[in-house]
Amino acid sequence: MLLAASLGVFLALAFGLARAEDGAGGIARFLGFMTDPGRLSSAHALLDGKCSTCHTPFTGQDGGKCVACHANEPTLLERQPTAFHADIARCSGCHVEHLGRDARPISMSHEALAVELAGEAGLAKAARLLRAKPTRELELALDCNRCHANQDPHRELFGTGCADCHGTQEWQVKGYRHPSPESRDCAQCHVAPPSHYMMHFEMVSEKTVGLEHVDVRHCYLCHQTTAWNDIKGVGWYKHH
Repeated sequence: MLLAASLGVFLALAFGLARAEDGAGGIARFLGFMTDPGRLSSAHALLDGKCSTCHTPFTGQDGGKCVACHANEPTLLERQPTAFHADIARCSGCHVEHLGRDARPISMSHEALAVELAGEAGLAKAARLLRAKPTRELELALDCNRCHANQDPHRELFGTGCADCHGTQEWQVKGYRHPSPESRDCAQCHVAPPSHYMMHFEMVSEKTVGLEHVDVRHCYLCHQTTAWNDIKGVGWYKHH
């Protein structure tokens, strides 16, 4: 009863503001938005006009209805970067609809993900974090490695606390400067790829640079600091 009354007050206020703004034209636009908020994306075009498929009266978009359609998607749930969806109950933080046929209904929000993964017990704390420091505190609450382990260029050399150095808005570390090209301490930050521990290294890599019996920890013998495929004495090397 209280929810219905609150909704009624909201609609009355919105209706009044629309009328005050532009008379009959404002009211028409308001009513038009309420009945037709915009076209669905092509992915959900088959649901045109079937509002109750996704929405529940007086509460709006219902995450449970999203799950009912998408729960049995092995392609989504078995891929490591998207497997976290198995623990998500509310979808609208990242998936926004009614933006038109050509719009992709995906707008990744790490803040929304952090709040969702906090669970019901952590929602109050997450809300406080959003008010205080909307991005950084929530970034630190996320388990980056859960989704990005296969994208770790450090090969776990620095552990799994990605947020200690990286942010969600920009992967590059602000203020970081690579040591001098004369530096020989590469192994403090870099780990050789698996191919360097196989015959491939002796048969291809060493022959490319004209060296023998190279210690794979001595990156500086072959690589420039500009990029891994900028090879000393060779230039830009197109691997395979």
